[in-house]
Amino acid sequence: MDHRLDPGPQSWADLKSLYAAPRIALSDEAATNVARAHDFLQEVVASGQTVYGVNTGFGQLANVRVDADQLHLLQDNILRSHAAGLGAPLPPEIVRWMLLFKVCGLIRGHSGVQPQTVGRLVDFYNEGLMPVVPRQGSLGASGDLAPLSHMCLPLLGEGELMQRKADGQWTTRPAGDVLREKGWSPIALGPKEGLALINGTQMMSALLAHCLQQLESLWTQAHGIASLSLAAFEGLDTPFHPAVHDLRQHGGQQASAAEMRGWLDAADFLRETHEWVQDPYSFRCIPQVYGAVRTAIDRGIETLEGEATAVTDNPILLPDTGEVISAGNFHGEPLAVMLDHLKVAASELGTMSERRIFKLLSGTRGLPPFLATDPGLDSGLMIVQYTAASIVARNKMRAMPASVDTIDSSNGQEDHVSMGANAGLQLLAVIDGTREILASELLTASQALHFRPEPGLSNRQSDWLDSFRLAVPPQDGDVEQSSRMQAAVRHLTERS
Repeated sequence: MDHRLDPGPQSWADLKSLYAAPRIALSDEAATNVARAHDFLQEVVASGQTVYGVNTGFGQLANVRVDADQLHLLQDNILRSHAAGLGAPLPPEIVRWMLLFKVCGLIRGHSGVQPQTVGRLVDFYNEGLMPVVPRQGSLGASGDLAPLSHMCLPLLGEGELMQRKADGQWTTRPAGDVLREKGWSPIALGPKEGLALINGTQMMSALLAHCLQQLESLWTQAHGIASLSLAAFEGLDTPFHPAVHDLRQHGGQQASAAEMRGWLDAADFLRETHEWVQDPYSFRCIPQVYGAVRTAIDRGIETLEGEATAVTDNPILLPDTGEVISAGNFHGEPLAVMLDHLKVAASELGTMSERRIFKLLSGTRGLPPFLATDPGLDSGLMIVQYTAASIVARNKMRAMPASVDTIDSSNGQEDHVSMGANAGLQLLAVIDGTREILASELLTASQALHFRPEPGLSNRQSDWLDSFRLAVPPQDGDVEQSSRMQAAVRHLTERS
């Protein structure tokens, strides 16, 4: 059954539901909006007035008038000329978000595209045909011009489409071949359509959506891993007392403390008495740090809920008032700043995790140095921490803000850009690095608990540790670590 797509704002839960739906279909209101805006645009064209992108060139060429008999070629040309991306293709999971968000913007009824153009984008979505979109090329200012050009070029029967095979692998085919196989004719673009398709923030929004999904999962996993490290370190649970966090008055911090209490519920090791009365900050301040990460995730969700269904092309049509307004909704600054913020948050998940690895290897609280079976003869997990530290350093470099940079383009017409797409691509890399660090901590915590014959874990902790050890058993003596670390990464990825 098709999932109905209504115009207007959607919650994060609704967006995820749409994304997971095998098929979508436009509601009657959405279809009416598209047809009405297209009819209004035809009236504007017939009136002969000069409108940017409808009967003029683009960017610095906005003052060049284009003859009426060349308006269709103008729109085809903008897709072809702006499809100038480089780099590895975006994963199909991210392109799927891009398609969904482009449709969500067009059905608001302020872009003027033909109903059949929107219908073909929906066809691509429903058939699982993901355009090949190189990841580099967007400045995040006039929207994601190059990536969206690649995404929409298959409408003309040009470019490439990815298609999933029966074995789950993706294959790439010329778009023209796929259209002929499906019996679909290439779309003949009308006035403004090319510009409406490639103006917009859909790549930046897609990167944000994909990363939010990853971060929500990593946030929960980070607490579970931290709880195992706390057990291995024979740490204290008093820092997670709800009264402490109520006094700080930060919702994210309260949520993090509650998450830790959930993992530690009825854990026997917490009843033991030790000579130490405080733990290092990497254990004691988990709610303060991971709570700030939660707050950043929540702010990212708020930003996405506003942007995912926004009208971000140019010019904007206002059929109710008969106006056509050239403005700047395509500028990606709201997304760029948020993506930069999430880079810092994702990096901090890993920074604190690496510190706990360091503590578990320090030879304190009854654990052998480097968790070695025979310290001296064996090095144990010494170099696991080295690798984690190198990834932390790389994450820090990538977490530097991209949105403070700007480079003139289009001969100075587009003289301030957001670099939001670069921020999103960096966020992808930071999240991958953070997952690797967390996996290294999980491996380390499991090995440390190997030296605790009766660790006194909670049921939730025990279940997760048991499932992990099926994939990566504890070691006795020195072994090659890289394959074990990679298996730990796969364990987290499969459970995200």
